Formats: sequence, structure tokens, C-alpha cells
Amino acid sequence: MVSDDFKPIEIQHKGTFDRFFLLDPPEISELTFTNLFVWRHKYHPIWLRREECLLIILRPEGGAPFGLPPVGSGNKARALDVLVQQLKQMASEVKICRVSEDFAKTYVDHDRYDSFLDRDNSDYVYRSQDLIGLSGRKYHSKKNHLNRFLKNYRFNYREMDKELVEGFLSMQEKWCQIRECVESPELLSEDYAIRVALTHFEELDYRGGAIEINSEIEAFSLGEPLNSNTAVIHIEKANPDIPGLYVAINQLFCQNEWSGIEYVNREQDLGIDGLRRAKESYHPHHMVKKYTLVPKQ
Repeated sequence: MVSDDFKPIEIQHKGTFDRFFLLDPPEISELTFTNLFVWRHKYHPIWLRREECLLIILRPEGGAPFGLPPVGSGNKARALDVLVQQLKQMASEVKICRVSEDFAKTYVDHDRYDSFLDRDNSDYVYRSQDLIGLSGRKYHSKKNHLNRFLKNYRFNYREMDKELVEGFLSMQEKWCQIRECVESPELLSEDYAIRVALTHFEELDYRGGAIEINSEIEAFSLGEPLNSNTAVIHIEKANPDIPGLYVAINQLFCQNEWSGIEYVNREQDLGIDGLRRAKESYHPHHMVKKYTLVPKQ
């Protein structure tokens, strides 16, 4: 049976997670407290401390449990072994997922573990100045979309604060109606995560930005620092009926919130063709490759 020391993630655990992430800054987009907390209804994360590391297990609905790579300043190789032993008591097949290339090279004994590239969950990372300036031929079409929006719409960019939460929630409800979220379990799950993020805005301490047109929020984005030189964008939504709006919220959020940081991580494409094309169209500077570890028999 899994250790009784494991406990579900709750909002009061944010300080503990933040201290571990400060000591051992993450590279992968999953390893922020905000991400783990707002998706807990889908992944049911549990955690404990061992070997001066955080051990995190996700238990997705309808899927097998899996571990995330240990985080902390302690002995990660031993922490990985502890995590594997715990998972053996929960699942017939043990997997450690979303493992960065650096972690795999530094802490994993490849005589004991097989590793498999997980392209669908690898993160796209961009230079923030590329996303802000949209300069050069490769960004020509993006710049045209942005200029068309700037020319055709009068708008305000607004930084998220407590007063704007209701506007963000209304925008999300409208987006879900347009996209028919009720017909898609994935979109419904995302809708729930966004609502959790917005209702806990002050406690989670991320940043948000919105585009307001005719006193209505028509686009918003949420993100936070991932490490000293990278921000991560968790959510980006825009009214699809307004041409150029997605390009505008991407550019304005980076310009207003992330101009002082070198890179922007825009997370993974999940193997969805349209999402992959959209992320590739912004020409990532590099990918954060992620691997799945499986103990050898």
C-alpha cells in the first residue's frame, strides 16, 4: 500500500512547493504549484518529502498513476528510487513521466532505466524578444495579423487584478460557448482548471493580462516565472471571431509582463496537429525535451 505520508495538494502547501522550486528551479512547465493545483481535479496529485526532495505522483482519471521527476536540493537519484518503490505499490507498470533531458542525463542510471522521448509533452520555448518584436521574414504573417488588429480595433490592455477576475470568468464562459465545451471532456476539464486559477488569483500569485474591447474582455493570458530566465504561459484564450486577437494577446502579454526575461515557455502541444502547427508557427528557440522512464526488469 502507498505510504500514508502522501497527501493531496492543497492551497496551503504553496509555500512548501515554492521553497523547493526556489532551491531547484524547474525547466519543465508542469513543475509550478499553480499548474499542479489548478489541474488537481484531473490528475489528483499527491506528494511527500523524502531525501530532501519533493516526490509527486499524478493519478489521472481513467489512467494509470505516474511520477514526476523529484524536485529539491537532496539526493535525486535516491529520491527517484523511493518514488519508484511507492509507484510499484500503486500500479502494475511503473513510469516516471515529464523527465527533462538534463535530469535524465544527470540523475538516471540508464543500466536500470529505459527512457523514451515524449515529443507530445515536450515544451516549446521562445525568445521573449522574438514574441514581442515579431521581426524578420519568419514572423511576417504574424506581424501582419497584429497590425490588422491594431488598425481595426480600439482596445485597452489591462493587467490582471482582483477587480478583473469577474471579467476573465465571463470571457472564459463566452469562449466555452463558442467552442462548445460541453461536447468535449478535455475542454470542460480545462474550463474547470481556468476557473480554479481565477478564483484563487490572489493566493496563487501568477500574472495575467487581458485585451478589453468595448468594455468587454475578449482575450486573456495567465503565466508566471518558471525559473530565473524563463516565464511559463499556462493559459491563453481569445475570441476566435476577432481576427488577429490571438497574436495580439500573445504579443501584448509578453511585452507588458515578460520583456525583462529571456525566454517564454508556451508548454506542450499534446500531439494535437492544430496546436503543433500553431506553436511551430512562432518558431521556438528550443524545445525542452521530456522523457518517460521505465525501470528495467
